[in-house]
Amino acid sequence: MRRVPLTVGGEARLRAELHDLKQVQRPRIIQAIAEARAHGDLKENAEYHAAREQQSFCEGRIQEIEGKLADSEIIDIAKIKSTGKVMFGTTVTLLIAGGDRKVVYQIVGEDEADVKSGKISYTSPVARAMMGKEEGDEIVVKAPSGDIAYEIDKVEHL
Repeated sequence: MRRVPLTVGGEARLRAELHDLKQVQRPRIIQAIAEARAHGDLKENAEYHAAREQQSFCEGRIQEIEGKLADSEIIDIAKIKSTGKVMFGTTVTLLIAGGDRKVVYQIVGEDEADVKSGKISYTSPVARAMMGKEEGDEIVVKAPSGDIAYEIDKVEHL
């Protein structure tokens, strides 16, 4: 099985969510089930069924996160010597060709991607076009609206 890359920040967020699910949510749900059971007839007890559904979701998410953490390779970009090349974890400033607009993206794992906060998956078209390129290189990304040309302005190991 192929190990999935994950940034240090992505690992920390998953571990925090896992801790919350195990230490806060799970006990709360168990308490809700116990209280709902005390109301009697379980067949027509909406509170019981809702709590069991929450429990199912919570346990499924716990298994999912534990699996992701077990299958991941944590990459701390700050500990990798900067070569000016784009790689997983780097933060890249792009200049949109023909204009003076800049966009900044950090290349992260699929589960960490959030375009609004400037984090794109290493499997995205933009990231794939940048991988291995250096500062000053030009890239062209095929988009539904047509090809978009960028120049790699800066590559940072943050």
